[in-house]
Amino acid sequence: MPQTLDIDGKRYVVLPQEEFERLSRAARLPALPEPDEHGNYPAVAYGRASLARKIILRRESLGWSQTELARRAGIRKETLCRLETGKVTPTIATVDKLDRALSAGSRRRAR
Repeated sequence: MPQTLDIDGKRYVVLPQEEFERLSRAARLPALPEPDEHGNYPAVAYGRASLARKIILRRESLGWSQTELARRAGIRKETLCRLETGKVTPTIATVDKLDRALSAGSRRRAR
């Protein structure tokens, strides 16, 4: 359970660094859409956000910036940025380029 501290009349929360890092990572990921009253998720919005989250997590696990992944995939950084927000749907060709670049980076890292 996090602790709280009062300093100069302001309340601060103290939590383990692992938890802080987990929350920081989660905050950088696009939110998944909320389900409707029947528990159904909007398919396109869910697919965009889910793909964006996967790309971000794979890219960060390799220690790559958006610029580096875009260069390796042969796409524009602006395109990658838009995809990682989860607000646009990528073409199959773009997804394929990203997957090839990320997979090649993972294979090199495993050596």
